[in-house]
Amino acid sequence: MSVKPYPLHFRPEFKERVWGGRALERFGFDVPAGAIGEGWMIADHPNGVSHVTNGELAGQGLDAIRANYGKAWFGTRGGISGNGRFPLLIKLLDCNDDLSVQVHPNDNYQGLPKGELGKTEMWYVLDAKPDAKIIYGLKPGVSREKMAKAIAEGRIMDTLQEVSVQAGDTFYIPAGTVHALCAGVLVAEIQQNSDTTYRLYDYDRPGLDGKPRELHIEDSLNVIAYEGAGATRMTTGGLRPGEWLTLASSPYFVTEKGVVSGEWQLSTSEESFDILIIGQGEGSVGWQDGVVHAKAGDCFLLPANLGGYTLDGNMTALRSRVP
Repeated sequence: MSVKPYPLHFRPEFKERVWGGRALERFGFDVPAGAIGEGWMIADHPNGVSHVTNGELAGQGLDAIRANYGKAWFGTRGGISGNGRFPLLIKLLDCNDDLSVQVHPNDNYQGLPKGELGKTEMWYVLDAKPDAKIIYGLKPGVSREKMAKAIAEGRIMDTLQEVSVQAGDTFYIPAGTVHALCAGVLVAEIQQNSDTTYRLYDYDRPGLDGKPRELHIEDSLNVIAYEGAGATRMTTGGLRPGEWLTLASSPYFVTEKGVVSGEWQLSTSEESFDILIIGQGEGSVGWQDGVVHAKAGDCFLLPANLGGYTLDGNMTALRSRVP
């Protein structure tokens, strides 16, 4: 059956986490009971697949859409992935408590689980409580030897940089960058399609099963980029409507922020799909054959062969593409 391309809206795959809360309810999602830390908004991974809510493909998982339409719908570059799946994973994260101090490997690390990729990612802060912070990188001069010694002596926090955050801040986190979200932040995460995380420290707390969560000290020490991996951060206020501000540019994704105020004519390209994350406000996404409502928290996958589309209303949007 031939299906004309259209903007795909997905039902998230929710994940309970020891550090999660209930903040994702604010977006109108049917959030299951428990401490929900992650909404996998656009996901095609063995650990979670999101399903379409609208149009002719309603009910289908992104894995099935990739199998049936990927080459035409994802683009000449967006259809290329190191593990054969959709190249990106889009999440919303509710950090009701501190996340573990962690690091991700790159694609070349020999210790990667079978079928997994490295994990370069970025965060866009949707909301933050007063005095919220994150851990972002190492203090100057921290080497593998100094890090290993600090871990052995129970003072790893002495090696880490803490950064204050507020809504609208963005952080690019290449593989090898030590990082941790802390309590009181709500973020959108754009990343490689990977679920590989190495934990350095988890505050000696039990997991959801009451047992200590596993640490991965040797793998972490192996993959940390001690001289820096190119992590960058920026604030994003003061944007004029109808302009894109580049937030992160990596070999895996380019993400921009735009302010919609009225009608904005845009287009996909044959190279890549567009992923839209609505950060604030409300409006619509229109195309030749229809229009869909868009509100804060919504994530859309616009096929590469969709062509022209229109954003309308009053809202902020993040747009991600494969370069």
